[in-house]
Amino acid sequence: MLAQWKHHRFSILFLFIGVLFYWSFAYQLDRTDFTKIITLWAALFIVSYKIIQFNPNNWKLLAATGLLFRLVFLFAIPNLSQDFYRFIWDGRMLLEGYNPYLSLPEVWIAQGNAPIAQAQELYVGMGELNGSHYTNYPPVSQLCYFIAALFAGKSILGSAVVLRTLIILADIGTFFFGKKLLKAMNLPEKQIFWYILNPFIIIELTGNLHFEAVMIFFIIWSIYLLHKGYWYWAGIMLGLSVSVKLIPLLFLPLFFQKFVMNKNGGFNKLSLTLGLPKLIGFYSIVVFTVFLTFAPFLSGEFFHNFKRTITLWFQTFEFNASIFFVIRWIGYQIVGWNVIETAGKILPLVTIIILLALTFFRKNRATPQLITAMVLGICTYYFLSTTVHPWYIAVPLSLCIFTNYKFPIVWSFVIILSYTAYLHPDFKENLWMVGLEYISVFTVLSWEIYKNTKASKRMPITSSN
Repeated sequence: MLAQWKHHRFSILFLFIGVLFYWSFAYQLDRTDFTKIITLWAALFIVSYKIIQFNPNNWKLLAATGLLFRLVFLFAIPNLSQDFYRFIWDGRMLLEGYNPYLSLPEVWIAQGNAPIAQAQELYVGMGELNGSHYTNYPPVSQLCYFIAALFAGKSILGSAVVLRTLIILADIGTFFFGKKLLKAMNLPEKQIFWYILNPFIIIELTGNLHFEAVMIFFIIWSIYLLHKGYWYWAGIMLGLSVSVKLIPLLFLPLFFQKFVMNKNGGFNKLSLTLGLPKLIGFYSIVVFTVFLTFAPFLSGEFFHNFKRTITLWFQTFEFNASIFFVIRWIGYQIVGWNVIETAGKILPLVTIIILLALTFFRKNRATPQLITAMVLGICTYYFLSTTVHPWYIAVPLSLCIFTNYKFPIVWSFVIILSYTAYLHPDFKENLWMVGLEYISVFTVLSWEIYKNTKASKRMPITSSN
């Protein structure tokens, strides 16, 4: 017993510190206190690093630690994001039989006849901006919100507990399939803990109730199934991930080589004959799965409202952008106004072109190559986006642990600089902090591209899976 204590005393110490700091983050933090935010943030990254360093092969202890840190947040109201109020609103509307895509919270509040409990409190919580736009959360997310309404239809805290429980269960699933995928790819299984014990993941997803956790669970499950050859089930899981958040649609072109290329990384008549039907089948399953989940909500009004909300993200909203902020500054110098409406139409097209280049001009046949392309593809999208909320980075972070690229881990640390916007009463960004964030990310990315390019020339990937 004494020997075990001596061996694990530092791990226990850091675990205890981690629980205290997460508790402080969950229950004592004001988001305008950036000094406290960044101090706790940095300390928690150190805590996670040291716990992994002390126990690199003790996956049971590391997994239990990740679960314990998440459970600290169980009864907390999110303090860095207001989105969960809209989640609860949508779920309660759905429970009452109303299509959440067809009405605005502000209209219900103005009329004074909202059919759900705590309507005024939820509206105030989500804010006028959120309450004045139609919901854009896809059906599987809405199902999660419905479950929260079903079990806690009259308690905001109770709803938060239900939503958080679902997110924790999703992370458990990600741990399970992520560990199996790492093993199947002959990679160190301990790499899963750079996701499971990452403070960014614990705070932004479990703490702030962002459903990227559920989307990631389906993505990792899908990749594992595809790696094992079960492409039809992989299509269903990828379709479900799209129905949590639309972002996995970006990955669809990247699967082309996985199905159509032969084991030697080339094309021939046999590979095309066998691969194209599977590829078409895979895409069909993904699309059909998405259609089935959306089917109960479909109408002409739904398409109008959904498109209107999605357009706002590209042509109106702007936050924590990188390349767009440079373009915006150039636009002010040349034409004298914000060029977001024009840039918001062009930048998505540039993203599509780059994704197609990754699809056809980069080797993506093997699973490690495919996942690397997914990391580079989604990060390209974010680098060119007008809006990059912190929790968006969860997707490239979850994928990078299966690759030689680790810059999303750095990004998950420096993304906290975007929260300096809360220091201003009108939520105004500090562009110096945004600049520091992206300089850090692009510096590490550039170094990793250089390093991995040199390594690939010396030892190309030969795996056929």
